Amino acid sequence: MHDKTLKLLEFDLIRTRVAESALSEEAARRLEGELPLTDPGGVEELKKLVAEFFDKLNSGDEEPRGSFPDIGFLIPKLEVEGMVLELDEAYALGVFIQAADAFQRWLRSSHGDRAQGESTGFGEGPTSLPVLVSELPDCSPLTREIFRVLNKDGSLRDLPEFRAIKGRIRNLTGELEAVVSRYTGTEETRRMLQSALPSQRDGRMVLAVKANFRGRIKGIVHEVSSTGQTLFVEPEEVVEKNNEILIETRRLDGEIRRVLREMTSHIAAQRGLLEELHEKIIHLETLRARARYSREIRGHFALDGDRARQGNEVLSPLPAAGLVLTQARHPLLGSKAVPVDIFMRGNTRTVIITGPNTGGKTVTLKIVGLFALMNQFGLALPVEEGTTLPVFDGIYADIGDEQSLSQSLSTFSAHMTNIAAIIGSATERSLVLLDELGSGTDPEEGSAIAMAILDYLIEKKVMTITTTHHGVLKNYGYTREGVENASVEFDGRTLSPTYRIIMGIPGESRAVEIAARNGLPEGIVSMARTYLDEERSDVSALIAGLKKKHQELDATAAASKAEIFRLREERRQADLKELRLRQKEIDLKAGGMGKFRLLLSESRKTLENLVRELKEGELTREKTVKVKEFLAGLERSVAAEDEALEREGQSLAEERRRLETGDVPEEGRPSEGKVSGGKVPAIIGPGTEVLAGEYHRRGTVLRADKKGAWIVEIGSLRMSIPEKDLIALAPSGENKKPLIAVPDLSPENQARFEINLLGMRLEEALEVLRRQIDAAALSGLREFSVVHGKGDGILQRGVHEFLKQQGLVADYYFSRPEMGGFGRTEVVLKG
Repeated sequence: MHDKTLKLLEFDLIRTRVAESALSEEAARRLEGELPLTDPGGVEELKKLVAEFFDKLNSGDEEPRGSFPDIGFLIPKLEVEGMVLELDEAYALGVFIQAADAFQRWLRSSHGDRAQGESTGFGEGPTSLPVLVSELPDCSPLTREIFRVLNKDGSLRDLPEFRAIKGRIRNLTGELEAVVSRYTGTEETRRMLQSALPSQRDGRMVLAVKANFRGRIKGIVHEVSSTGQTLFVEPEEVVEKNNEILIETRRLDGEIRRVLREMTSHIAAQRGLLEELHEKIIHLETLRARARYSREIRGHFALDGDRARQGNEVLSPLPAAGLVLTQARHPLLGSKAVPVDIFMRGNTRTVIITGPNTGGKTVTLKIVGLFALMNQFGLALPVEEGTTLPVFDGIYADIGDEQSLSQSLSTFSAHMTNIAAIIGSATERSLVLLDELGSGTDPEEGSAIAMAILDYLIEKKVMTITTTHHGVLKNYGYTREGVENASVEFDGRTLSPTYRIIMGIPGESRAVEIAARNGLPEGIVSMARTYLDEERSDVSALIAGLKKKHQELDATAAASKAEIFRLREERRQADLKELRLRQKEIDLKAGGMGKFRLLLSESRKTLENLVRELKEGELTREKTVKVKEFLAGLERSVAAEDEALEREGQSLAEERRRLETGDVPEEGRPSEGKVSGGKVPAIIGPGTEVLAGEYHRRGTVLRADKKGAWIVEIGSLRMSIPEKDLIALAPSGENKKPLIAVPDLSPENQARFEINLLGMRLEEALEVLRRQIDAAALSGLREFSVVHGKGDGILQRGVHEFLKQQGLVADYYFSRPEMGGFGRTEVVLKG
């Protein structure tokens, strides 16, 4: 990444703000020197770690705010033989290790326990926050060694080694004060002194003697005042006491030095561990600074634009070009930022943005480039969920007017110099941002150069976004494959831009309206409109018509989609209601048959007893025949009821099979669900995809087996299944989805007493909830729980809005606090 591009896109300001979020000056300096990564695996790893920190910050655990002292310069000094740490240096090491311990305890307190409803959106990899924390070395013995010598405020402790020496110093000081008091305690001697208080010179106690009394007090003169009126004399009686105090003070200094040397020796012996702790803590602190800034801007982490995924689940496989920014807000504009939507999907590799000045074209370019840099720096972005960004090996920008008088370069020349350097470096994994391409020279030649540049970038498959005012480039966007037009919207009523990006439609410059609004005389404006009417009215009308048609098509598509959804839902609800009624009827009949079988069993016992009695008494053939006829008639009645019940069950199974395979009458089938040839083929043979067994597991028929059965491969298993238990799906290449949504009866989609939606996107979560409601209604489960977490409330609100619209739901409410509170909802279905 070039420093010029980083400055143009204002990434250096973002990086400075991230550094300001660090609690360590060393971490801040490291962040200031780091560049966005270009390796996709490295970017994914970095974002995963920052996202885990992000979740930790939102977990509610109180974050330790203690700063880390700068100790990086001290660690190399420990290699020097005989080196002794000063008190402040040892204190800095102790404080760093203590802050690191508090940092580790916070990270270990609930690592992996993310806030309910939150998800990092990244899969588990070999490196994660818990792994990094577990690898931190234990340097607590060094802390104990340091604070054995130092107090918590950094002062020296009163160790036993020092107390005897300090005691002797105190005694000698007392004796010295007694000697000095003989000079300051009498009127005769006080009149010889300039001050009654003794002074210190070079660590020795002296008296301030008036010059005219110099011979009256015998001793050593240490200093004379500037006026010569005062002599600082050390009396002869004081000299010996001062010498003794000096000797003891030197002994104390030597003992302190010895203790510090031993402490330094212990620390130096663990220099490797200390260096490892320092390096890893500073790295973790850079991650925390990124997470703190990401939370400050209320950001979301972008998905991988090359292959959008969440964890190990692929959400939406994209071609190599996958760039989607949803409600992107420039982080440096604060509350003034206007959200921008821009996307490049499918084979689109180039977007040409046109429209009026001050409409937001340049800001859009900067947002795309800046967000790509922030994403590769491991930061969340101020966007809505669903944003995806590829990882670029280089981001190049030519934005703004540049002139170089020293090099005799005009604006056009400066642009061409920049662009020449860009196209020489860009690859198919690069992002190129070109502002006002082809400007600064003759419009016709500028347009030709612009199209040639775009041709070259398209051929190299470089992802490119450019802005322009040249009308020729608007047509170029329609005629070239992989190129899409876009425009910044302009409100014709207020004559002001809305800063909204409209994909697929070129924009008008609106220069005349803007000039009129900014005070250009009306006569000039009228003449300009006349020229426009003569030369470009058709193009303007075409663009305006396209915009109107685009809006009408959007509205029509939205209404059509809503109507199709409503009709499908009504049909599905009707089919489900019929199935439930028939199932209930069968259940009732089965209960009646159970009673009938019980009666048969009891009757059989009664009759057997009767036969036994007859044998014991007078037995006749007539009585025996009557007993057998009674039993046979009873068995025939039960068999008939069993047969009727079995026919009803088979009818229900056929109905369910018909719904699942889409074998519905042509007039009742949604047009988008039709399969060529009418009904879905039901012939089973080798290679046929089927739904097998009671739970309708998807499998493939391999070969025929004996007695009307087939060998079916289901996952890694192969088993023999009767043909009556197989449902043939549509052949490969045709529509395999059921035309009408019916409940999946596989075990993973059967009704459960509780479903967990944590970690799911809203669309995925609502689909799981819909299947749960259908399965619960069919199985007779009237109440179940939904775990959606709290988090930002997206899942919570989405689930409640969905439940509000379901006809089968009688009531729903939050669980009791001890059962999950606002993170869990109880659902009651209608009886």
